[in-house]
Amino acid sequence: MPKYCEITGKKVTSGNNVSHSNVKTRRKFHPNLQTKKFYVPEEDAWITLRVSAHGMKIINRKGIMKCLQEAEAKGLIRL
Repeated sequence: MPKYCEITGKKVTSGNNVSHSNVKTRRKFHPNLQTKKFYVPEEDAWITLRVSAHGMKIINRKGIMKCLQEAEAKGLIRL
């Protein structure tokens, strides 16, 4: 399973935990990834994508086909 959003390209980033005494230790920020099935009416098929919550909002706004074409152009997925 990929550790990045297949629509937006969001992935794990790193930063610091900062304590009350201002001691910094490294940590990771993970995207809110969900495994979701989408119906593609043009192909009459269901596809499973690993998308972030923000990616789901983009799919709702633009439509699944346009998002898949943009993700393929970015190199995030292969159709």
